[in-house]
Amino acid sequence: MWKAEENSQRPVLRRLMGVALGASLLVSSTSVWAGGIEQLKAFVTQVHSARGAFVQREVKAPSTRQGASAAVAQAARASSTSSGTFMFARPGKFIWSYETPYQQRLQSDGKTLFVYDKDLNQVTKRRLGTALGASPAAILFGSNDLEKNFTLRDVGVKGGLDWLELTPKAKDTQFQNVGIGFRNGTLEAMELHDVFGNVTLLTFSNLQKNPPLGASAFHFVTPKGADVIGE
Repeated sequence: MWKAEENSQRPVLRRLMGVALGASLLVSSTSVWAGGIEQLKAFVTQVHSARGAFVQREVKAPSTRQGASAAVAQAARASSTSSGTFMFARPGKFIWSYETPYQQRLQSDGKTLFVYDKDLNQVTKRRLGTALGASPAAILFGSNDLEKNFTLRDVGVKGGLDWLELTPKAKDTQFQNVGIGFRNGTLEAMELHDVFGNVTLLTFSNLQKNPPLGASAFHFVTPKGADVIGE
């Protein structure tokens, strides 16, 4: 579906869902706002829809054969950056659009996930099923029963954000943990740490809470001439 050279850099949503963000968070401080857990609970309870922009940076795991300084240098060289926009309406409706350096859209109407690759003019579709509720994507797009699928832990303040860590309860997940950073009740960052040591860093901006988004906003229209693969 994706070009071989781009596959490792492409959609975080496939990684977020587990179908197709650690140690850096452990800095404590004092905040006048509630801790990360309480802010997350308020976010999933009170924010029923949202739209905004994101920047995504992926860092590959350094080789275990290298020294610490060489490993850091390798990680810096291996990182890639992309950006785009998103919107969602709970539960399960979302559009996650990459705009640079390539154009790709992941879209769900709550029942079906569509992945459109503009370069290939190809759409892949699959049933959303129950995958969202048991995956990190549920943090943004799912219902408010996160503690059913994750163990939550406050890990303090770093860079002015209140951070918490979510560890999947399932044993067959691709992720070791997910870090989430809030500022004054607003989601600003996520860190996904996978089982291979890779890290996906997401920063959010221009977040609009509870804009009016009807179901029709998430209706997928197949682009003209696109090949459709899947269910």
